[in-house]
Amino acid sequence: MRDMMWIYAMITLLWSEAWSQDTGTNQSISVNSNMSSHSPKVYVDRYSSFNLGSDGNLTCSDKTWNNMIYVIWNIEMKSKTCKIGFDNGGQITDNCTDGKSLRNTSSFQSYLHIPNFSEADEGTYRCESVYTGGSENYAIDVKKIAPPSISAWLEYKDNKMVAVCKAERSTPAANISWDHSEESMTLKTKSSDGFITVESRLELPKGMDTKNLTCTISHPYWEEERIIRPALQKGYYPWLFLLIILVFVVVVGPLFLLRKKVMLRQSRQSDTSSSKSPPTEDVEEVEPYASYVQRVNSIYNSSADCSYKNPAHAHTPKCT
Repeated sequence: MRDMMWIYAMITLLWSEAWSQDTGTNQSISVNSNMSSHSPKVYVDRYSSFNLGSDGNLTCSDKTWNNMIYVIWNIEMKSKTCKIGFDNGGQITDNCTDGKSLRNTSSFQSYLHIPNFSEADEGTYRCESVYTGGSENYAIDVKKIAPPSISAWLEYKDNKMVAVCKAERSTPAANISWDHSEESMTLKTKSSDGFITVESRLELPKGMDTKNLTCTISHPYWEEERIIRPALQKGYYPWLFLLIILVFVVVVGPLFLLRKKVMLRQSRQSDTSSSKSPPTEDVEEVEPYASYVQRVNSIYNSSADCSYKNPAHAHTPKCT
């Protein structure tokens, strides 16, 4: 009989190691067997986690109700403790009053159902299931899975370009990686309410093209990774503006001054060539004066001719 007890205990141990909840992982397992008893006891510690807002299911034993005597869950949450259970006589115990319930699978295996999992549901769930031939005791540490808020940007630090990728307020911590071979620095901080923020900083080589630089963020809440491209932080646009001004002063300014100097030189050369050309008379001013002189000369010549032709004849009519 004692040999049969040892064989039963070993089979139970092997079964306990193989069995695990879909969303949880066994952390430690121990078996206590009383040699004088026909009921070995199994103690299991493990943890489980559920997405916020999802429904969670916890299993205490794979025994069916045909073999079960009773199941009792003692739950220690952040804000309260409660108990929920059921026995084969149909008696129900439930002072949780928050939607949790005991249910059966299609094969009549019992499990605890947690609807719309929230932060308030986090805690330690202790289960005791007694069945024909033995009992099992589980202590399950239940945690939430919350996705992070993600962002990425470029900034200047100590005259160097730094790429920053950040996953804020998640649980568990997110994982961040870069598609660049440079070594990055990662900092994790945990808030008082249990959320974790991860920030990864990548110092970029001088003159590096950041157009195709990306960081990858993975988290258990997501089925797929998130890939984001860091952009220049809004607070650093004045630096870009100053850089444009500097380029204008250094490159465009001298070109503008050189062109102005060339235009001034051409203008001076044009003025010099104009001053060397002979002056031209104003035709409108010269012509009236010439006509006047010609008329005076004509009158003078006519009078002289008359005087010369008739010097002695004073009575001769005057020339007209």
